[in-house]
Amino acid sequence: MAKQRSRPTRRRDRKGGPGTGRRKSCPYCRDKVEFVDYKDIASLRKFVSDRGKIRSRRITGACRRHQNQIATAVKRARELALLPYVGADSRDERGRDRDRDRDRDRGDRDRDR
Repeated sequence: MAKQRSRPTRRRDRKGGPGTGRRKSCPYCRDKVEFVDYKDIASLRKFVSDRGKIRSRRITGACRRHQNQIATAVKRARELALLPYVGADSRDERGRDRDRDRDRDRGDRDRDR
């Protein structure tokens, strides 16, 4: 009878990739804040990108409850003109979208080849 080789049991190697690491704790839970205030513009700006988009929970580290309150507070602050709807640098002086112009210029360059 042939001797059976035992295969070494493979464990998944945990190499510190982008998915590893500790999850950020919610800044509002950490400070024991019950409700997010729409008038607190300084703290709301941390949750809005430079283009004016509300950042996701994965990026901000906020819990589900406070992320919903943040979204509502940002929308309310925008409505009252405390926060901008769009980031200041997304349009040029003529009011046109910069990214669209840049993409159009790339297309012209490709056609010249």
